[in-house]
Amino acid sequence: MAAKKKTVKVVQIASPIGRMKDQRATLIGLGLNKINRSRELEDTPSVRGMINKVSHLIRVESDA
Repeated sequence: MAAKKKTVKVVQIASPIGRMKDQRATLIGLGLNKINRSRELEDTPSVRGMINKVSHLIRVESDA
């Protein structure tokens, strides 16, 4: 049996309008583009870095 991978659920809570282009690109990289959209992502250091960069635009719900 394969070990269950840890995931993290992210929900976009704010608009990227008026933000820097790299923050908009980070949201797209996370798979978010509209308010209240959510994605379940694998919990890796690269994803955590992206979450940290746009933490003011998203809400994180940890799924352990």
